Amino acid sequence: MTNTLQMTRRTMLTGAAVAGALTPILIVNGSAHAEEVMAANAPRKAPAADLTKLQREKVELVKPPFVHPHSQKAEGGPKIKEFTLTIQEKKMVLDKDGTEVNAMTFDGSVPGPLMVVHQDDYVELTLINPETNTMQHNIDFHAATGGLGGGALTVVNPGESTVLRFKATKAGVFVYHCAPPGMVPWHVTSGMNGAIMVLPREGLTDGHGKPLVYDKIYYVGEQDFYIPRDENGKFKKYDSPGEAYEDTLAVMKTLTPTHVVFNGAVGALTGENAMAAKVGETVLIVHSQANRDTRPHLIGGHGEYVWATGKFANVPDIDQETWFIPGGTAGAALYTFAQPGIYAYVNHNLIEAFELGAAAHFKVTGDWNDDLMTSVKSPSAS
Repeated sequence: MTNTLQMTRRTMLTGAAVAGALTPILIVNGSAHAEEVMAANAPRKAPAADLTKLQREKVELVKPPFVHPHSQKAEGGPKIKEFTLTIQEKKMVLDKDGTEVNAMTFDGSVPGPLMVVHQDDYVELTLINPETNTMQHNIDFHAATGGLGGGALTVVNPGESTVLRFKATKAGVFVYHCAPPGMVPWHVTSGMNGAIMVLPREGLTDGHGKPLVYDKIYYVGEQDFYIPRDENGKFKKYDSPGEAYEDTLAVMKTLTPTHVVFNGAVGALTGENAMAAKVGETVLIVHSQANRDTRPHLIGGHGEYVWATGKFANVPDIDQETWFIPGGTAGAALYTFAQPGIYAYVNHNLIEAFELGAAAHFKVTGDWNDDLMTSVKSPSAS
């Protein structure tokens, strides 16, 4: 391991260390200097809007797949919604074999929590990077306008915190992720991403005036991990993200993930952790993938209303079997369960679902409807 990656955590973060070993990926006008890009996107003038009369609402985030309580229609005028995210660098176990990743996370989960606001609300985020962390971090909201989505204004070293406010002008579901200078792909594929949902003030509709209301909402974050192997083909373990960096980067450059999982681990949303619903309940499924394309499919059900690219100003597709969510995007699908049973919810790249881990379950209770499906003749010898 190079001396660069053995330096102190603050040095690692501020750029001369890890950033010097990384290839910057932010390129503007031919320049590949991430620090210059960040500086160019810093604000030159303070905003003039007077927000002192707006109501403030502090929101307590919850761990996915669950979502904090919220109203589907806006109540009153725009508000300032206050959120707090604490960055956690932690080891996580990815599968039953005990494969480890030195994950970087928002609030300790992969994905980070889903935030919900309404269009024209203000998002005011306190981002905390505890002193116990080793890396520099920030946050880029795809829902935000300007300053690299907030990334230029939120760079925090270990022991620092910052507050970002932006106006949620576009309705839809959007990815957020860490994007520190020169280290974006490493942090994103180490788990540092999540989503925000900006609901229309009048709530969801079918695009033709019909209101759409959900009884439950679940958030599925799909994550690709790139775990190095030793000379015997076994997954390696490391004491810190910095120690794993060079080997992990080599695997990342193959563009071939070792794990593609929902909510941080193989089986994280199956068995006792399956998402629950009842026959007759309408469920909104928010699905994000911050890095790679994906193809969600509900086996035995459908996407009755689907915003595949997640933007609620668009008329949703209807009655979809499988829908395509581009990498770096969050999508949403609405379905009313009509039959009881265990429904598999998968990435319909079936290799990734069955071999790499991109699968979840819905456990649905209620009465069976023979009119929708029945066994006419049980299997028997011919």
